[in-house]
Amino acid sequence: MNTLDPKDLKLLARLQKDGQTPAQELADHLGMSASQISRRRQRLESEGYIIGTPCRLNPARLNLNVQAFIQVETRAQSNGTHQSIKRLVSTTPEIVAAWTLTGEADYIFRVYCTDLAALNRLVQDVLLPHDSIGRVHSQIVMDQVKDDTALPLPR
Repeated sequence: MNTLDPKDLKLLARLQKDGQTPAQELADHLGMSASQISRRRQRLESEGYIIGTPCRLNPARLNLNVQAFIQVETRAQSNGTHQSIKRLVSTTPEIVAAWTLTGEADYIFRVYCTDLAALNRLVQDVLLPHDSIGRVHSQIVMDQVKDDTALPLPR
């Protein structure tokens, strides 16, 4: 890992809040020229510190009113099972994030659905019938206290 200087860290912190912040605005905030900011940003991208600038959408405006976390236990522990779950996750748009875990559950999925009936269909018609899935445990989000994509940066 290359060493990041304080200006790099400040630039990364600002870009995490809004990846589309204009170079001149970043330059004014960091006390640098816009061309310096552009060169730093290009370097940080080429070195792999910046891997994209996604557009975050408002789920409520898209009628995605139910957010849930679904813990999944698999029937078996094998590469085939893992590949099967990866295919399921990549072809099910309601699953917006998935992680493998230690502990009781093998995976946890973050899902968005329009309503409870849609969540029930996802569980009953997609997840439970899947050959690799043995057990499913759902937790519906009541209120989202924080949803931030920003990573903690060294001080």
